[in-house]
Amino acid sequence: ETGQPHKRRRTSEPSEIEERLESLICRVGEKSTSSLESNLEGLAGVLEADLPNYKSKILRILCTVARLLPEKLTIYTTLVGLLNARNYNFGGEFVEAMIRQLKECLKVNMYNEAEYLVRFLSDLVNCHVIAAPSMVAMFENFVSVTQEEDVPQVRCDWYVFAFLSSLPWVGKELYEKKDAEIDRLLSHTESYLKRRQKIHIPMLQVWTADKPHPQEEASRLYLLYTYLDCLWAQIQKLKKDRWQERHILRPYLAFDSILCEALQHNLPPFTPPPHTEGSVYPMPRVIFRMFDYTDDPEGPVMPGSHSVERFVIEENLHCIIKSHWKERKTCAAQLLSYPGNNKIPLNYHIVEVIFAELFQLPSPPHIEVMYTALLIELCKLQPGSLPQVNKGHLLEVIMCWVFFVCFFGWLFFVFFSSFDRSDCLTQDLEKPKSKFVREVLEKCMRLSYHQRIIDIVPASFSVLSPANPVCIYKYGDESNRSLPGYTVALCLTIAIKNKASNDEIFNILKDVPNPNQDDDDDEGFTFNPLKIEVFVQTLLHLAAKSFSHSFSALAKFHEVFKALAESDEGKLHVLRVVYEVWKNHPQMIAVLVDKMIRTQIVDCAAVANWIFSSELAHDFTRFYVWEILHSTIRKMNKHVLKIHRELEETKARLARQHKRRDSDDDDDDDDRSSDREDGPLEEQIERLQEKVESAQSEQKNLFLVIFQVIMGDVFAASFVSWSCSCSEDMGRGLSFYLQHHQIIQQYMVTLENLLFTAELDHHILAVFQQFCALQA
Repeated sequence: ETGQPHKRRRTSEPSEIEERLESLICRVGEKSTSSLESNLEGLAGVLEADLPNYKSKILRILCTVARLLPEKLTIYTTLVGLLNARNYNFGGEFVEAMIRQLKECLKVNMYNEAEYLVRFLSDLVNCHVIAAPSMVAMFENFVSVTQEEDVPQVRCDWYVFAFLSSLPWVGKELYEKKDAEIDRLLSHTESYLKRRQKIHIPMLQVWTADKPHPQEEASRLYLLYTYLDCLWAQIQKLKKDRWQERHILRPYLAFDSILCEALQHNLPPFTPPPHTEGSVYPMPRVIFRMFDYTDDPEGPVMPGSHSVERFVIEENLHCIIKSHWKERKTCAAQLLSYPGNNKIPLNYHIVEVIFAELFQLPSPPHIEVMYTALLIELCKLQPGSLPQVNKGHLLEVIMCWVFFVCFFGWLFFVFFSSFDRSDCLTQDLEKPKSKFVREVLEKCMRLSYHQRIIDIVPASFSVLSPANPVCIYKYGDESNRSLPGYTVALCLTIAIKNKASNDEIFNILKDVPNPNQDDDDDEGFTFNPLKIEVFVQTLLHLAAKSFSHSFSALAKFHEVFKALAESDEGKLHVLRVVYEVWKNHPQMIAVLVDKMIRTQIVDCAAVANWIFSSELAHDFTRFYVWEILHSTIRKMNKHVLKIHRELEETKARLARQHKRRDSDDDDDDDDRSSDREDGPLEEQIERLQEKVESAQSEQKNLFLVIFQVIMGDVFAASFVSWSCSCSEDMGRGLSFYLQHHQIIQQYMVTLENLLFTAELDHHILAVFQQFCALQA
């Protein structure tokens, strides 16, 4: 007994030490009373002392922070350099571990993390950990990917970008030692960029106006330059400036006398893994610009669009947001304490980076409310210092409309009094500005309630204010007693209030006349539009108190819904009635449709056909309509993935069972036993295989329905007027492609053969070709 506490102490001590080491490594570089250099030197001493017992743990932590904390890249490369100077073997093991991690990231399509690892390795050249010739050899292998045949352009793009994006950190060191080789690599890169296809660029634009900045500075960069073209221009200028940049923190310069004496390591041979069907490369992107040097004439000058400092600052700010986005206060503080903030108009850079993420296509990296909370926190920390966002910037947004309405709804609700949008009242209410304000106010109502919005919005905006979200029950007014089904609706109301059973409801509905009498069967449960209208109107009216009441009503009378909506026409008519009842409450419509899909009252194809029907043509550009469509597609995709995952797990169980049996000695009894064991799993695999094929077929048909409607008269008639008023063609169509690009690409051949033929309208065909080029 006396030895037990001692034993517990001994086993817990290593864990405590490991946690301490992790904390020390992760927190280095934060605000401290000591200088960064002294902290790094002290930490290197601590880690060196612990290497004999905790080397593997230290290696894992350093490899992890290299991948996950890229904003502190040079701090950690300096730390590794100091450790390498003290322990050469550890430096070699770290380089090998980094290469293994890089290969693993590329294998599992973690290209963003792989990019940070390549940049980290390149900066180790500055710390005299890695020999410059071996780093150049790796970059040569990267650029050689552009010579591969029958590979997607996005594969070549990533390897070229990984090379170019490392040069701001290591370009000077490499050029001093291997100038001829670097010139050759840059020449090959330029050749690739000249022949690179750029059909996809229009699909990724956020706005196309030349205002507020002249064409050369902002819009030309945005319209004509992809991220690679922009980075290439920045690297060209960096080379012209003799590889001098002014914004990268380089703490290793303080230890030059120590690091220059260290022995260097050669990188292990690295060959980019070959392209496979499972390779998923990052999508191309364009450079987002809101400001230039003219926007802040009083403060420090903003680096030009073609200066590498602009790239470095934006990269670091993006990395800070990625690392701290879950903690808004920490994130805001880290952004505002960016090193060298007195040399640049930091607030302008921060706002531009935040909006660049918000408008990133096909979707922002994080939820919209995070950006709102972050901006609010920044305003609290530095009130009045954030730049005012130009109206032209905000209201030219078409393709990012949904994201922006979501984001602006949060911000608008908090700071309504600071926004002036009265100019939209003097315009046609169908113009973009008016539509934008109306959508924002409707979004605000989801965060509050109708009367609250009416109270805070000026009376002059009443024409754009949301409608009172009340249920429209046409059988509730005695003046409508002449309507067909009025008497039955009254009977249904009494029965439902008295907690009638499904059979009693069916019995009451038998008295409803059927306009399609010739098509009705003996039971009377096939498509009867009046029967559906009376039942759904009455039930939703009685359950109108809340979402929960409506959900309970759907659950209780699920059997009745299934019987009435048995046919495709029945499903469509159920959705039409839901819209008639709740047309003034778009959120209720979205919630009810979502619930009906989940409970299989309606299917995804019915929802798609309803959305693109003539009845909803006047609401075609409304946010809630597209919200329902995208939600429907996501549910279909999740359903397919779930079944496919179950199939793969069952196959894996069967394979493990076979492997376990093969490792045992075989005999006749074992054979008979194995057949009995395999039987249930094999039957389950067959059933799941059929379910997967059925679900994939349903998924493909859903996309076919949507694309057929997109190319049809209803879509064209509804959208042409909208696109013309916004001076932007097919914005919604582009957004649809981008949000579901991974699934659509699975059916590209089918879509191209059946729908996107040469005879198609050239505007629609151009959108499809731009989409194909995204992963070409």
